[in-house]
Amino acid sequence: MLTKEGCNTRINRLWERLPEDVEWVLIADPRHVNYFSAFWVNPLSQSLGERSFLLLERTGKTTLFCENGAYRSRVAEPFVDALVKENWYDQVHSVENRDHVLFRTLRETGTMVFTKKGLIEEEWFPEGACRYLPETRGSSRETVRESSPQLGSIIRSLRRNKELDEIELIKRCVRAGDAGNLKAFSVVQPGISELEVYREVQSAVLEELGYPGLVYGDFRAATPEEPRKGGPSTGYVLKPEDTFLLDFAVVLNGYRSDTTNTIPVGPPSDHLKELLDLCLGALQKGEEHLQPGIPAQEVYSSIAKTLNTPGSPSRFPHHAGHGIGLGHPEPPILVSESTDILEYHDVIAVEPGIYVKGIGGVRIEHNYLITENGFEKLSKHSF
Repeated sequence: MLTKEGCNTRINRLWERLPEDVEWVLIADPRHVNYFSAFWVNPLSQSLGERSFLLLERTGKTTLFCENGAYRSRVAEPFVDALVKENWYDQVHSVENRDHVLFRTLRETGTMVFTKKGLIEEEWFPEGACRYLPETRGSSRETVRESSPQLGSIIRSLRRNKELDEIELIKRCVRAGDAGNLKAFSVVQPGISELEVYREVQSAVLEELGYPGLVYGDFRAATPEEPRKGGPSTGYVLKPEDTFLLDFAVVLNGYRSDTTNTIPVGPPSDHLKELLDLCLGALQKGEEHLQPGIPAQEVYSSIAKTLNTPGSPSRFPHHAGHGIGLGHPEPPILVSESTDILEYHDVIAVEPGIYVKGIGGVRIEHNYLITENGFEKLSKHSF
């Protein structure tokens, strides 16, 4: 779980990036409310998709605004100094527009804060909520908007450098993903459906997590004729000539892992074994470049050169990996024209794949933490 120390560190890092005359910021993206306060609405609850606002003041005070239904569905106690909460549903009266109830909580802030210069995360803050801000805010709002940096973009750039509490949460997701991979090897066989494999993997993941989480991704069978498939599982029943693509994320409290395995349903052909060995070699080539300061493009090139045959059509048609955390995918993006540079405490997925019609397809993926001098391999699943 996120910690108070981690949230405070992230808040301080944000203030370091903002102009000194900015006295407050109003956070609206639910992921960023979580990032700074650990307030996260459980997606496996009746309040799925509901939101809140978080006010950060340079004085150090933090205030959470929400309605009672969303607050009741929180995954943990938030690290805030003040809570402004209004009843949406009390099991006695009819309910009104839930968004309006949330917006009304902003009126409780008072006018003193909003007479000072501040920033609103306008990428997520609804236009309809503006009328609920104190009246004294209105005259200065346009000036603040015109002269302000994009708050959401600043926060997204901060997200790349993971704090220890974030890393531990991602590691928990990775361990659960390893358990799901191990389970898949024991159940993938002719006669089982894609949906049954998903259910077995999901069960193993939740058992390892010990807590409700989300499992999504590619759970599909591929054939020599269609070596690359993706998407959620279906009722398709696996056949001996198939391979099963298991490319999935485990999500806990907004953070996630992302790993991939390719499992032959029946005995693999020699040609398919060659593709697997080639893909593993490409993964190792990519790992040689994982350290701070290395261009993401360089990691991609090392993998692409291993998988593509000179003079032949590309057999590696997608990215070589990407960042993971509160989003999927996130920077750095490992592609041919990436301008990203690997940074200390990036958490990334490296994901080589090779697909040859008439033989089949193989994709593998591991997760890594970029350390001061190299990397830590987080995922332990085998192939």
